[in-house]
Amino acid sequence: MSSAVAAACGVVALSALAVPPAHADEQFGDTEITGVVVNDGRPVVVGTSARTVTVEVTATDPSGLEQINATLYHGSIDAPDAAVSSSAACGPTADTTSTCTLTFDLTPGTAPADDAQAGTWKVSAFAIAPDSDAIFLDSAATFAVQRAGNLTVDATPEPVRWGKNLTIKGALQHVDWATGTNVAAQAGQPVKLQFRQEGCEEFKTLKTVRTDADGSLSTSVRAYDDGTYRWSYAGSSTTAAVVSVGDFVDVRRP
Repeated sequence: MSSAVAAACGVVALSALAVPPAHADEQFGDTEITGVVVNDGRPVVVGTSARTVTVEVTATDPSGLEQINATLYHGSIDAPDAAVSSSAACGPTADTTSTCTLTFDLTPGTAPADDAQAGTWKVSAFAIAPDSDAIFLDSAATFAVQRAGNLTVDATPEPVRWGKNLTIKGALQHVDWATGTNVAAQAGQPVKLQFRQEGCEEFKTLKTVRTDADGSLSTSVRAYDDGTYRWSYAGSSTTAAVVSVGDFVDVRRP
């Protein structure tokens, strides 16, 4: 079952089970939520524009499902510092088991409002059956919300003479949701310098360099082969993994 019917569909003689703004886990009868998957199991990366997130909630009840819905939030269920509602609930259906596909828009500057809201978010979900059985889960699933990253690379001199030092610079940044701009990553972030020799398919890691206070990177290597250099950042719990574009360097032999 796909996301469809508006919230009014689930209000048939169910006022006693109306969903409060915050509540403890509750179950009435044999309605169950058997699975919740956010963004196909991948972290949600938010940049400078709104990001639509898909959440699949699977619920079951012998009498069918009147309504399935969920909320994404950060912080405590009793006092979340950010919360996002779905665009529409699912239901009703006579199917005893149904997977509801819900969509949510995460908007930088609103939810998430700022960098403090990067990291672990939760899904509050509920399902209600036509016979008034229901289940409410405060934390039906957790998922990561990460800031989008940006990584640059520049190798000099180009071309370079065989066996001479080549300087590789770059900068690691991440989106600041409050301002909608890229800002320098924290000092000490480990970033790999990688090289792919001309004619080869795979990049090889040469060394790991840590960012300076302004997010900058700089190191040197001796150049012996034509090829492409790039920086690769594995990411963190709050910042997404990112790889720079490649910079091809021509090595002039004696």
